[in-house]
Amino acid sequence: QVQLVESGGGSVQAGGSLRLSCAVSGYTVSSYCMGWFRQTPGNEREGVAIINSLGSTRYAGSVKDRFTISQDNAKNTLYLQMDSLKPEDTAMYYCAGRREKYYCELQSSNYNYWGQGTQVTVSS
Repeated sequence: QVQLVESGGGSVQAGGSLRLSCAVSGYTVSSYCMGWFRQTPGNEREGVAIINSLGSTRYAGSVKDRFTISQDNAKNTLYLQMDSLKPEDTAMYYCAGRREKYYCELQSSNYNYWGQGTQVTVSS
């Protein structure tokens, strides 16, 4: 059974940093696509960052150069380092996985496995 558990969310002032973690079981993070997504009330879930089995990454334009996705294979954990946070980054953040090795997309509908989410709130 695949299980994804996020942690690390919280409240921070604009310009601050947070690191989200996603502990995964039943699924090897280094073997398939993994991603971070976020959602605000009344809006669709949007892709933030993805990483494939080769370690190639892709970011949404709104977070590029501020957020970094990475993984720790020994811990089977996915991370999202978020720097220079802005109020518009406020959202529920989810990690997700799909059984595809190379062609990862920022489209949430392509992902099969989801965590429960962790809230990030950025105040101005």
